[in-house]
Amino acid sequence: MLDYIMKVREKVGTMPLVVSVAGCLILDEQNRVLLQHRTDNHNWSHPGGAVEVGESVEDAVKREVFEETGLRLQNLEFFNIYSGESQHYIYPNGDEVYFVNIIYICKKFEGTPIADQKETKSLQFFELNSLPNMTPNNQTIIDDLKKTISQSISLN
Repeated sequence: MLDYIMKVREKVGTMPLVVSVAGCLILDEQNRVLLQHRTDNHNWSHPGGAVEVGESVEDAVKREVFEETGLRLQNLEFFNIYSGESQHYIYPNGDEVYFVNIIYICKKFEGTPIADQKETKSLQFFELNSLPNMTPNNQTIIDDLKKTISQSISLN
């Protein structure tokens, strides 16, 4: 977790915080999505994380994805912003957050996925109709991705 967030937590404890985060739905050529098996809650989620003080959202998503997967993103496409109750989350340690989750899609990247073993146990591309147990606040995002891909396929 970021030093900034940890310093805030020292002052406010586990009370709810609004936290800006950036994430990426990384798709391969078969439209499978790359998910990370998280070390904190043992569920799967898209890669991403908190925006640091003074950092742009685009830089944050590139940094977080590289730290968690070893991939360098190219050609980010803005997907959506998620907030409110669907982005409420309580970490296993009791820290409560409401994410403002800025999501991108990336179909072009460099590197081979490698789990960092700090935040990420493993990485795997999944078919959208065969997903593992997801972190709850990711479900709305994945549902929207499924709709977007099915609509683009039906238009072709």
